[in-house]
Amino acid sequence: MKATQNPPTTAPVNSPADLLRMAALYLRRHGWHQGTYYAHTTDTLTPPACAAGAIGIACAGHRVEHFSQLDPDALADYLNALGVFVDYLDTTAPVFFVDEDGYLLDEHTSPYSWNDDPARTAEQVITALEAAADEWNSLRKAEGETR
Repeated sequence: MKATQNPPTTAPVNSPADLLRMAALYLRRHGWHQGTYYAHTTDTLTPPACAAGAIGIACAGHRVEHFSQLDPDALADYLNALGVFVDYLDTTAPVFFVDEDGYLLDEHTSPYSWNDDPARTAEQVITALEAAADEWNSLRKAEGETR
């Protein structure tokens, strides 16, 4: 690159693992939140976020109140990254909802209820996002194909 050229300001995001790591980094830098996507603050563009909110910011590059506000490409990235996170939670921290008759209501762990568990900590959420990213990478070849 010549000295007169401007270097790229953003690195390309290539995988759900990249987005999960970005979400974990966001939580480390700006804080973690429970109950809603973001802490109710009006004085900051980077409020504390829940796991899903941090993934949304990683995909959009800014605060998104609901995933339906994402453009189609960012929405696809969000759903893929959230799916990888749910798959990881299903294998490591399953939380299943059973009705009063004993029937399974949901076979997948909800990242929202998992995040909002009163016993959950910020470090657990950050560690899970990073571990989900590591697991996704471990199941892929360098080209991104499944092993």
